[in-house]
Amino acid sequence: MNRIPHDTSGEPDPLRVLTPDELRRRTSMKWRTHPADVLPLWVAEMDVPQPEAVVRAVTDALALGDTGYPAGTAYAEALAAFAAKRWGWDTLAVERTALVPDVMLGVVEMLKLVTGPGDPVIVNPPVYPPFFQFVTHMDRRVVQAPLGPDLRLDLDALDEAFGRAVAGGGRAAYLLCNPQNPTGTVHTAAELTAVAELAGRHGVRVVADEIHAPLTAAGAAFVPYLSVPGGERGLSLMSASKGWNLAGLKAALAVAGPEAAADLARLPEEVGHGASHLGVIAHTAALRDGIAWLDALLAGLDENRRLLDALLAEHLPEIRHRPGRATFLAWLDCRGLGLGDDPAQVFLDRGRVALNSGLPFGEGGAGHVRLNIGTSPDLITEAVRRMTEAVR
Repeated sequence: MNRIPHDTSGEPDPLRVLTPDELRRRTSMKWRTHPADVLPLWVAEMDVPQPEAVVRAVTDALALGDTGYPAGTAYAEALAAFAAKRWGWDTLAVERTALVPDVMLGVVEMLKLVTGPGDPVIVNPPVYPPFFQFVTHMDRRVVQAPLGPDLRLDLDALDEAFGRAVAGGGRAAYLLCNPQNPTGTVHTAAELTAVAELAGRHGVRVVADEIHAPLTAAGAAFVPYLSVPGGERGLSLMSASKGWNLAGLKAALAVAGPEAAADLARLPEEVGHGASHLGVIAHTAALRDGIAWLDALLAGLDENRRLLDALLAEHLPEIRHRPGRATFLAWLDCRGLGLGDDPAQVFLDRGRVALNSGLPFGEGGAGHVRLNIGTSPDLITEAVRRMTEAVR
C-alpha cells in the first residue's frame, strides 16, 4: 500500500493556539470535572480549536436549520477517500459500511452480531477501560491476553486465550485496539496477519476499534485490520472523533470485510439513527478538508512526545516511558517512584495534576498513569513540574 507523506505547510500547530484562560472557559468533562487549581491532562479531549472547514460546515448547517436525522453515504465516501490517500487502503467499500452512534456503541452492536450472551471477548490489557465496562454490561465475559513487556501483541498469549475461549465449542470474539490505547503501539502488518491467522484457526471473530488511526505519527504505518490477509471476516469501527477532537459531535462508521458483509447487513436500521446529523457533517468535513490541520497536529504531537520524554528523563528518571507512535496519550510506568498501585491519586492530591489511573486499564495497569499530551508544550512542562514536586 502506498501512503502519502504528512504535509503541514500553511497550518499553525493547533496545540499552541488556545490559552489556559480560553481552555478554562470550556464546559466539557476534561475542564469541569476537577477544581480550577487542578491541571487536567487525563480524559481523551485535546486542547485545540477546530479546523475552519469543520466550523464552517457545522455553522452553515445550523444557519440552514439542517438539524434533523443523518442520511446518505457522504461520511463513508469521505472515509474511503481518506483511507486510500492516507493508508493506501483502496478497498474500503462504501456498501460495506454502516453508520453507528459512536465507536464504542458500534463495538457493542458488532459484538451482538457475532457473539451471544455469556460468550467470551478477548482483550489485550493494558487497554481502554470501556472495553471492560461495555463488554460486561452487554453480558459477555472478558478474557485478558496481556501485551508483552515491550507493549506489543503477545501472539502466544493470544493463541492460548483464543483456544481457551472456544474450548467449550461456543462463539468468541477478539476486541482489537488498533492503534493501542493507552500505549500508542502501532501494530504491524505482520502482527495483524498473525492475528488473523490465529483468529481463523480458532474460529474467533475480530472486531477492531480503529478510532485512533488518523493519529499515527509520520514515519509509522497504520495498517487497517481489514486490509491484511485473513482480515476479510473482520469488522472495524472507524471515526474522525479522536483525530479532529469531535467527541461532542458523535458519529462513527462500522466497516465490514468482504466475508463479514452478511453480518453487517443484520445490523438493525435504527442503530444508524443514533448518530448526530451535525456529527456526520463535522466528521465528513474533517476527513475531506481537515488534512493540513491534522498534519500540523501530528507534528505538534511528535514535538510533545519528545518534550515529555526529555522532561521525565531530567526531572523524574524513575518513571519509565516508551513513547508511542500513535494517539495523543502517553503511558507512564511510575512503579520506580514507590507510590503504590495508584500513583495518579498521589499526583492529584499532592501535585494538583489530573492523570488517568492505570488500574482501570486491566492487567499491567497497576503503578501506571496515562497522560494526555494533546495540549500545549507549556502545560506539559507545568504538569511535569507539579508531578516532580508531588514526589520530592
